[in-house]
Amino acid sequence: MEASRASAASLRAGRLSPLGALVSDYVALTKPKVQSLLLLTTVTTMYVAATPSPLRVALTCLGGYLSAGGAGAINHYWDRDIDARMTRTKDRPIPSGRVSPGAALRYGIALAIASVLLLGTTVNWLAAGLSFAGFVGYVGVYTIWLKRRTPQNIVIGGAAGAVPPLVGWAAATGHLSWTAVFLFAIVFYWTPAHFWALSLLMKDEYAAAGVPMMPVVRGERETRRQIVIYTLLLYAVSQLPFCAGELGGVYLAASMVLGVGFIYSALRLYRAATRRAALQLYLFSLAYLALLFASMLVDVRV
Repeated sequence: MEASRASAASLRAGRLSPLGALVSDYVALTKPKVQSLLLLTTVTTMYVAATPSPLRVALTCLGGYLSAGGAGAINHYWDRDIDARMTRTKDRPIPSGRVSPGAALRYGIALAIASVLLLGTTVNWLAAGLSFAGFVGYVGVYTIWLKRRTPQNIVIGGAAGAVPPLVGWAAATGHLSWTAVFLFAIVFYWTPAHFWALSLLMKDEYAAAGVPMMPVVRGERETRRQIVIYTLLLYAVSQLPFCAGELGGVYLAASMVLGVGFIYSALRLYRAATRRAALQLYLFSLAYLALLFASMLVDVRV
C-alpha cells in the first residue's frame, strides 16, 4: 500500500509543476466532486424560481462554491486525524503532508468570508446569510459536534447540504417560499440514503477510525432498513412540489419513475446485503438527485 502511494505521488509530481501541484491540493480541499451536485441544485432552483440573468447565476454559483469550499477545507483540517487512518482519505493534502493544517484552516475561513461578502454585495444578503448558515451547519453542527458522537450525524448535519436550493431561490427572487422549503426537504431526505449506502462500503474503515457511522454502531441490517425508510419518505416529499401546484406533469412523471427506482434499489439492497448492491444504490442516488432537479428545469420551460 505504501509503495502504491509513493508511485501515485511520483506520477502526480511528474504530471504537475510545483505550482500546479499546490493549486491542485488547494482545489482538493474544497471537495469539488461533492460541490457539483450542490451547484446543480442551486442553478436549477434559480430557474424554477425565476429567470435570472447569467451573471446572477454565475455570481451565486461562485459564492456557493466559496462557502461550501471553505466548509470542505475546514472539514479537512478538523478530520485530519481520521483521514490519516482511512485508506480512502489518507492521501488527502493534509494527512499526506502537502498542506499544513494551519494553512488549510486559514484558507477555509478566508473562503467563507469571501463568500458572504460576494453574495451579499452582488446578489443579496438573504442568499449570503443562508449560504453562511450552510457553512456553519456543515462545520459546526456536522463536522465538529455530531460526526464523532452519534450515528445520526448525517441525518441532522445533512441539513447543511440541503441549503443550496434555499440559496438559489433567495438569489433569484430575494425571498423564500414553500416551494424552496420543499426542495430543501427533498435534498434533506435524500442525504441519509445516499450517504449510508457509501458508509456500508466503508464500514471497516469508519470502524477503524472510530467514527460512529450507522453501520458501525447499529449494524448493516439496521442501516439497510433505515435506507428503505428514508427512500419512502423521500418519495413522499418529492411529490410536494406537484401537489402544491408549483410543478407539473413532466416533474410528476420523473419524480414517480425515479422514486420507484430508488425504492426498488433500496429494497434490493435490504434483501441482497452485498457490496455490489450498496454500490449500485450509491451510484443511483447520485443520478437520482441530478435527474430529479433537471426534470424541474424541463418542467418549467416546456
